[in-house]
Amino acid sequence: MKKGDKLFVRTDYKVQGTKVEASDFNDHVEYLKGISDERYFIGGGFLNRDGGMIVFEAKDLEEAKEISDKDPIIKRGFYTYELNEWELVIISDKLYKNN
Repeated sequence: MKKGDKLFVRTDYKVQGTKVEASDFNDHVEYLKGISDERYFIGGGFLNRDGGMIVFEAKDLEEAKEISDKDPIIKRGFYTYELNEWELVIISDKLYKNN
């Protein structure tokens, strides 16, 4: 990654009144693992609210939307999302590792 590169940020919001079963969540995780094998990708759930965020590479906004729309928890109506194109301006020279 370098300054000027673009990534996409998807913020997920839980739809009130829906109940995500373990199989739905597993389908979501497996889908995103497949996406992460093909491109830069980080993601996780929020600890202080229902929802999560992923940051990933796509060739353009259309591809990013297609990736997002195919996610099982989105397709099944458990979550909605907001998608933003993000230009990298500051990139740390430090690498952080779990020790």
